[in-house]
Amino acid sequence: MILSIESSCDDSSVAITSTETGELLFHKKISQEAQHREYGGVVPELASRLHAVHLPQILEHVTEYLPRLKAVAVTTHPGLSVTLLEGIAMAKAVSIALDLPLISINHLQAHIFSLFIDKPVIDPMLVLLISGGHTQIIEFKKQRMNLLATTLDDSVGESFDKVAKMLDLGYPGGPVVERYAKEGDPQAFAFPVPLSGSPKLAFSLSGLKNAVRLQIEQTPDAKADICASFQEAVKKHLLQKSKKIFKTNPINDVAIVGGASANQTIREAYEQLCAQFGKTLHLADLQYCSDNAAMVGRLAVEKYKRGEFSKLEEIDANAKAG
Repeated sequence: MILSIESSCDDSSVAITSTETGELLFHKKISQEAQHREYGGVVPELASRLHAVHLPQILEHVTEYLPRLKAVAVTTHPGLSVTLLEGIAMAKAVSIALDLPLISINHLQAHIFSLFIDKPVIDPMLVLLISGGHTQIIEFKKQRMNLLATTLDDSVGESFDKVAKMLDLGYPGGPVVERYAKEGDPQAFAFPVPLSGSPKLAFSLSGLKNAVRLQIEQTPDAKADICASFQEAVKKHLLQKSKKIFKTNPINDVAIVGGASANQTIREAYEQLCAQFGKTLHLADLQYCSDNAAMVGRLAVEKYKRGEFSKLEEIDANAKAG
């Protein structure tokens, strides 16, 4: 079995996964949303202190598995350095105490493996990764990631959080903006679709975010319509750039992963887009869209089979590495 640890942002999570079958045997996550809500976003130092409390609490639940562990996996990049270090510290401690090899995990690649929890790997795939820190289209082939498009500024998750903050709707922004959008008119405001006239394969949401800010100044009470119109512009932006790739890339399996992939409007839009291009859409279970150790463990199983281990001194936090 593999013990997996995730602490890249504000979710403390631990999982146990079978090395033989890839089956998820244990998974627990403690969210910090309530503690960060009053600040309107994640406070890194607070998140780090909470990981130092929560991770040991979760570890107490897996003592029965410890004698059967074959490795320890931990998210090392990308993420917040001060929070990554908490998970790494625990991983190193367990590794030393039980004389187990370490497996370094790329957080973005782990999100792709959220699709394969208790399921076989699908390879190749085209993957739209939309989260609080990233907006990317990735060609996943032979279990390697080839970046086809990325954001020039804000990510999808970050932009939802900022719009929610401007409207004083609370944190996290994704679910609350989506909830308000259901009551609004997506055609109420003609927000600009970013880079709609550009051939560039890239994403950009800073201009859209500014347009929303200006509209809030004019109609501060039109919260539902603003949320609906903003979400509509984000959806169109993602679809426009995805279409360009779909037209030339022959890979038939498509997936959406990351925290923002829980958005039902975006999911439904991609179901229609994939049907249009004759591609098959794959979606992770909602409980595995946000950061979690279950996806870390599923990736770790593949790395374990290939013997991809890291030395103790090689394991360190790398906030920006992709």
